[in-house]
Amino acid sequence: MLTIGVDTGGTFTDFTYTSDSVVGTYKILSTPHNPSEAVINGLAHIAKTLGVENDAEALYIVHGSTVATNAILERKGVPTALVTNQGFTDVIEIGRQNRSRLYDLAYQKDPHIVPQAMRFGIPGRVTSEGEVIEEFDDAAAQEIVDHIKESDAESVAVCCLFSFLHPDHEKRMGEMLSKLNIPVSLSHEILAEFREFERTSTTVVNAYVSPIMTRYLTDLKAATAGNVLRIMQSNGGSISADTAMRESVRTILSGPAGGAVGALEIGRAAGFETLITFDMGGTSTDVSLMNGDLPLTMQSSISGYPVKVPMIDIHTVGAGGGSIAALDSGGSLTVGPESAGATPGPICYGQDGNKITVTDANLYLGRIVPDHFLGGGMDLDETAARNAVEVMASELNMAPIELAEGVLAVANTNMERAIRVISVEKGYDPREFTLFSFGGAGGMHCADLARLLGMPTVFIPVNPGILSATGMLMADVVKDYSRTVMRTTDQFSADAMESIFSEMETQGRSDLQAEGVRAQSVVHERYLDMRYTGQSFEIIVPFSTDPAEAFQTLHEKQYGHRNPNKPVEVVNVRLRSLGRQEKPEQSKQEAAGKTLSNAAQLGEHQAVFHGKTHTTPIIDRQHLRPGNTFLGPAIIVEYTSTIVVPPNTQVRVDSHSNLLLKIEG
Repeated sequence: MLTIGVDTGGTFTDFTYTSDSVVGTYKILSTPHNPSEAVINGLAHIAKTLGVENDAEALYIVHGSTVATNAILERKGVPTALVTNQGFTDVIEIGRQNRSRLYDLAYQKDPHIVPQAMRFGIPGRVTSEGEVIEEFDDAAAQEIVDHIKESDAESVAVCCLFSFLHPDHEKRMGEMLSKLNIPVSLSHEILAEFREFERTSTTVVNAYVSPIMTRYLTDLKAATAGNVLRIMQSNGGSISADTAMRESVRTILSGPAGGAVGALEIGRAAGFETLITFDMGGTSTDVSLMNGDLPLTMQSSISGYPVKVPMIDIHTVGAGGGSIAALDSGGSLTVGPESAGATPGPICYGQDGNKITVTDANLYLGRIVPDHFLGGGMDLDETAARNAVEVMASELNMAPIELAEGVLAVANTNMERAIRVISVEKGYDPREFTLFSFGGAGGMHCADLARLLGMPTVFIPVNPGILSATGMLMADVVKDYSRTVMRTTDQFSADAMESIFSEMETQGRSDLQAEGVRAQSVVHERYLDMRYTGQSFEIIVPFSTDPAEAFQTLHEKQYGHRNPNKPVEVVNVRLRSLGRQEKPEQSKQEAAGKTLSNAAQLGEHQAVFHGKTHTTPIIDRQHLRPGNTFLGPAIIVEYTSTIVVPPNTQVRVDSHSNLLLKIEG
């Protein structure tokens, strides 16, 4: 069986594929008007190239998609109705008291994705102890069903107070709504935890995007009929396409999550476990800090809407190869967040783009070699890009080189700030980490970025431009479960805790079996969400025989203090059930010596560094061998990426063919 990882991005759609006899990669321009078009065309190209286009059950596909993300960001989900308790229909809009722009005196919230006329309250109440104090009213509920039927709603979210303790009211409402033949999202199935605003928001987001994801995946399933299609989740694991249709909220960060999984696995194999990942693509840059494991968070939001499902803690900024350079109202140079995207793309792509991007600036400075871009498979319009940079520089009374380097400097500063958010602002020193660089544009900026942060080493894997797709092939099947208990550690006995975990593990085994996972491949990871009594937020603590001490230790590490005299509370019991999958082997070779072979040296190119033009060797990464060592400046070319090595930067090839750049201060 041919295993294929697919990552749909803003500019390119990436593929990596492997079987017993072949390993390969492929990139194709994305099709924003219909993202599935690029995926289907790419899969067809690979199948035809390998002669399996007519073979049923020949492909095992793991796909990361931005469809759900874009539906929220662009507010292009389906018309959605919300059913909740009487008197609580506006909770979704009131939210918390946080203001995203504290000093904006004219600040107004954007209209909610569920307008007031589409929110309905039903009789029936459950207490915080799970006791029914007001029965469900079928007649009143039927009136709501009739109203929704007459509206333009194409999906419904149902979220009743404390339904995670007593879900019967939600289930009954779901049964009545099912007669409308539109998707219904029930909060106790999406997120069985307390905090009604976050639970309602997560359920609403799921209802808003699931029909869009269903249409998209239905097209893909039809095009891949007879083959296996799995979808990457934001938590670093995969799920079936059918599950992704029902619980699309779990796929919000599926593409970046693949990159994080790949970085961790490849970094571990090479002996690097403390990593800051730097994934620079065409439209954005994703960064994450890994201190030995995937960093999970429960406090994510997208476009201002809380999404309280487990996600890899990834911070994103609008800085990519397609980010547009412009002037702000004060005449200062800005780069991003607006992007040229896949169409028209950077000016040098020759698709009628007319706005200078980071990629155009790199090309002007000689940091991209046109003859070797995308393995020589894509022609670049160098003349158009150069003319545009020179025209803008003339308008600003600047030298063109100064403008191009300024564009890169501003972009690098944006990305440096993003890395400081996930490191310095959380008590980590980036100088103690290795910068793991990937993405199509990451190799052109990683050395300068590491120098800005004082990071001593940059790690660049093989085929960095498609690492997110590669990481999807390394992902396990993952199911997350949680249950709110709200008990102090003194009240929560070991037997009671074991009983809850055992019940959840039984559910996990059953669900993974339905996903096609063998029983012997199932592994469970136990966690507790804990806090001091009276605190507003929790810490996710790996389960141990002494949970209170484990919490105290982790709290002290994160916040610098502990309080042994204050009661500790278990808020949620959390389980992560994994179906272990076979990972692609990472080849390892003996060192071949420090000197580069003649085949690795493709010639020379003029490139600009710090205002000076350097005669710069062009190096073919395909012919680099473990043990090779050389000094910059150099431009390393490969199919999925271009890597820029500034002057006096040492490069070494390790036994897995990864590149290690030594950054001097």
